[in-house]
Amino acid sequence: MALDLETRQQLLDTVRRFVSERLRPMEAQVAEDNAVPDSLVDEMKALGLFGLSIPAEYGGLDLNMEEECLVGIEIGKASPAFRSSFGTNVGIGSQGVVMFGTPEQKAKYLPGIASGDIITSFALTEPEAGSDSASVQTRAIRDGDHYVLNGAKRYITNAGKASLFTVMARSDPDKKGGAGVSAFLVPRDLPGLSVGKSEKKMGQQGAHIHDVIFENVRVPVENRLGAEGEGFKVAMQVLDRGRLHISGVCVGVAERLIADCVAYAGERKQFGQPIASFQMIQAMLADSKTEALAARALVLETARKRDAGENVTLEAAAAKLFASEMVGRVADRAVQIFGGAGYVADYGIERLYRDVRIFRIYEGTSQIQQVIIARETMKRGG
Repeated sequence: MALDLETRQQLLDTVRRFVSERLRPMEAQVAEDNAVPDSLVDEMKALGLFGLSIPAEYGGLDLNMEEECLVGIEIGKASPAFRSSFGTNVGIGSQGVVMFGTPEQKAKYLPGIASGDIITSFALTEPEAGSDSASVQTRAIRDGDHYVLNGAKRYITNAGKASLFTVMARSDPDKKGGAGVSAFLVPRDLPGLSVGKSEKKMGQQGAHIHDVIFENVRVPVENRLGAEGEGFKVAMQVLDRGRLHISGVCVGVAERLIADCVAYAGERKQFGQPIASFQMIQAMLADSKTEALAARALVLETARKRDAGENVTLEAAAAKLFASEMVGRVADRAVQIFGGAGYVADYGIERLYRDVRIFRIYEGTSQIQQVIIARETMKRGG
């Protein structure tokens, strides 16, 4: 159920103040320390950010897709590392339980996910299964009332802090592609599960990714998410929502970069006048603003369609493709407008330039979005 307009505005105003007063002043420190302070994470929990998409009966805010995207736009105006602290709980790490979980699974896990006491992680990507997500090789062999998991997952967000993993594993080795894949809820403390080192990354310092290794991990049958062989279905439906969330964040980052560029161009002088008076600078601002507005419109319209119960696989992929590519172009123009100042760390532009590069890769690369868009367009006949 959607929030009433007054409550929605209060939520967005609260998030906006939190971003400007608490998060943005901490960006440089988080990048330097490669960690989001626990005190800020506690504030995020208190604001309900870990439970944005969790049903109210389990302690969440129960936002619909449009509302979640609007919050994502506001959160996107701070370093993306902050959003990563709760992003998996809101999206790919929780939505499998929300959409496919049994009443027992929901009661067991969703209250802790909503409060942030349980940090979730989504384990799909493998050394040989990234864009080709149906080629999962991690095995889940039935043994009585358990499945025995063996394999490895790669670049898993929040794995270092996660206490619950949604894991895609091949439960029927005789079936090729997605048909033989099942989804499992795997608690971190099960014997045989281990997490590798935090990877050193190009951007988003303070957000962490790890390998996750499964060595004869015995997972109870009641921890299977959905029916056997439905894992790929679970993953794809979860990713539809996750892609819209990420698209909203991309819009937020772009809007922040544009505002920073406008402020800088009004102050920076060359040839005796602010560079904002130069038409080539104005052209870059105009292109960035136009693309950001187009992305915002696409994201929110697609979110409203999803809230109305429509199939938005095509539109979600289009939003993810356009918004993630858009913010990359906006960040590149921002470096150009700032000139030498955009290349040094003091202004934070070079950091955001690096941060946004991953948006074109995770939760489906731009090329995978193009495949989905083309496939769905042909299915629909145009």
